[in-house]
Amino acid sequence: MRAQDLPDFKDIPAVKGMPHGTAWGLWDKSGERDNCGSLNLLTPENTLEAKKEILSGKGVALNWDLECVHQPGFGREKAQHTFKNLSHMGFTAFDDLIHINTQSGSQWDGFRHWAHQESSLYYNNLKHEEIPDPAHSEKNGIHHFTRRGGIVGRGVLIDYVSYAQKHNISYSPTTRYEITVKDVEAIAKEQGVEFRPADILIIRSGWVKWYNEAGEVERIKVGRDGHEHAGLAGNAETVEWLWNKHFSAVAGDAIAFETWPPKAPYTLHDHLLAMWGTPIGELWNLEELAEACKKEKQYSFFLTSAPLNVHGGVASPPNALAIL
Repeated sequence: MRAQDLPDFKDIPAVKGMPHGTAWGLWDKSGERDNCGSLNLLTPENTLEAKKEILSGKGVALNWDLECVHQPGFGREKAQHTFKNLSHMGFTAFDDLIHINTQSGSQWDGFRHWAHQESSLYYNNLKHEEIPDPAHSEKNGIHHFTRRGGIVGRGVLIDYVSYAQKHNISYSPTTRYEITVKDVEAIAKEQGVEFRPADILIIRSGWVKWYNEAGEVERIKVGRDGHEHAGLAGNAETVEWLWNKHFSAVAGDAIAFETWPPKAPYTLHDHLLAMWGTPIGELWNLEELAEACKKEKQYSFFLTSAPLNVHGGVASPPNALAIL
């Protein structure tokens, strides 16, 4: 289904037992269950249009250092990197071993990560107990992102940090601070950005900037043990706006993209991941991108992402590049 064929939020067909706005079945085709959600908007035609965003040829990597966050929150494990010496095999060489929790640093949340909390159902009616069951390994696995050719399209940066500085707005990214739809629209207007269907919406809230500048004690107290973070406000207006803009994916530099903790029934994780099948990028390093966009006076760009090809995977580092 093309973006122009999608219903407005108010007209999304009802799904029995689920709240209004559940988009299950919209992307199913010829009786085959869909596993890619709004990524279906990223067509070859869309890619060809997105390449027009490349003006200077400047490339910016959006993955944060793999070892960041140094002390992850929510009981998650930090990355471990060790070397394997191959001298015992008669070679002067090394392998390396990397053990990560895909939620501990820059990531895409896939559709096996978060269920609609009230029903405990994941995107397109996948049950919680089916996630680890090999018989259901094809459903919602992040390997489908690779099968479709990765994530390639037009990215748009909404730089809230610079906007707040310009307008003397004081806030902390480590508090439950809400960035509203009104804010996003105002920033887009100032930056000269016009949203298009299938855009990848990226919001810089300042969390990574805060973390880079904070000391170890503050990182542990607030970054690891504190569970309040700035992000996009979760409310009825935001939910309807996000759907009607038909973004293919969303991302940011905050831990949860949305203001955390959320307030039901407008938990954006529920709507984006479980009800719509829209990937959420979190903890992306947007610092260099913000500087490049400011220098080039260009806040839209060609974006590519190649998630890990892990069959049945829950999430992945984004391996994302923005090209201006």
